[in-house]
Amino acid sequence: MEPTGDTNEEIISSSKSQKLGIAKALKFNPYDPKFQANPYPVYHQLRSLEPIHQSFAGMWVITRYADAKAVLRDPRFCVNKMQKNVKHKSNSLEQGDFNTLAQAIDKWLIYLDPPEHTRLRGLISKAFSSTSVNILRPQIQKITDELISKVRHQGFMDIISDFACPLPCNVIAAILGIPVEDWFKAYHWSDELSNILDPLSSVQGYEQMNKVAVEFTDYFKILIAQRQKIPQQDLLSALIAVKEQENKLSEEEIISVCMLLFLTGEETTVNLIGNGMLALLSHPEQMQRIKTQPMLIQSAVEEILRYDSPIQITTRVATEDVVLDGVTVRCGEKVLVVLGAANRDPAQFPDPDCFDITRANNNHLAFADGIHYCLGAVLTRIEGEIAINALVQQLPDLQLSQDQVEWRKKVAFRSLKALPIIFKS
Repeated sequence: MEPTGDTNEEIISSSKSQKLGIAKALKFNPYDPKFQANPYPVYHQLRSLEPIHQSFAGMWVITRYADAKAVLRDPRFCVNKMQKNVKHKSNSLEQGDFNTLAQAIDKWLIYLDPPEHTRLRGLISKAFSSTSVNILRPQIQKITDELISKVRHQGFMDIISDFACPLPCNVIAAILGIPVEDWFKAYHWSDELSNILDPLSSVQGYEQMNKVAVEFTDYFKILIAQRQKIPQQDLLSALIAVKEQENKLSEEEIISVCMLLFLTGEETTVNLIGNGMLALLSHPEQMQRIKTQPMLIQSAVEEILRYDSPIQITTRVATEDVVLDGVTVRCGEKVLVVLGAANRDPAQFPDPDCFDITRANNNHLAFADGIHYCLGAVLTRIEGEIAINALVQQLPDLQLSQDQVEWRKKVAFRSLKALPIIFKS
């Protein structure tokens, strides 16, 4: 799923709205510490007073569920072309370039539209079907248990750095067939490349990401050559097998798919686990229900995805003039679809600020919708179910070790810096 790739100045907005004769000043600043700590009151205000809200830069902010779903499914809106931003930055340099990074992004599904998106997604979607991913459950459980065993004797841990961050990277590395001794290297690449999704990345940051993209590309070229000679039972071999068919994946596309798996898999799964455990620790009665009724874990993960969505914002661009509820979005204008706001819309979810792991009809938009519905949604769900259930069941008397938590300064993501806990060793 693609996040926004726009600047702070484009997103921060201040305008006046009038409803029932009462003028209200609306301020949407996703970098405000108060907003980052709890964005939902602002979302409710926007949805109530100006649900299709235009910033001074001309960008539209969508906060209602129905509008969000409509935009995500509307072929008149295309994805934001992040690769153009990287190429523009590269062209502005007097020395050096970001060519490897730009080349990789150019093949990322989240930044492609039909027909190229249709072709590429069709070639790789089988690997992420429910059937294919469910086979991986024992492997994911094993990696999860190993991470918990490293901290079980301590009586404390940081759920983010000790558990949530390494888990999805290790899982993706294992699925692709990367040797265990290279897992930490893959984790480093994933962590560095995730900065591409931060709209405030500096030129130095892009230089570092390009360096990592070069390392990643060189490494996978060698690994692909090895798998071509001796195929194995892993995803990389499966992607290479696709390449050998008539409608094939190029080496460049295979490397881009692998890179994107690490990047999006880390951000989405880490935030699902972190936000989910924070919600459960803050609602101990809900955690106790999972502990005594582990069959509720699937429903619990769906509620976590709705209640505190890992990805809060995704961007679309109008390809022609589009009228949304009487408001005209002009061709070329950007639309911020605020998934976090849509998932708290009372018109869709009764008592939306209530965290209820038994909530019925939970048709949230945490993984977006339409043709760009998250390809890795099944894998992320399974990782979340196994990880959260393991923490709840294996670590007795889980508690937060501090009253306040700090959120990372991310626009698109709802992401904790750390989540320190204590438990009985």
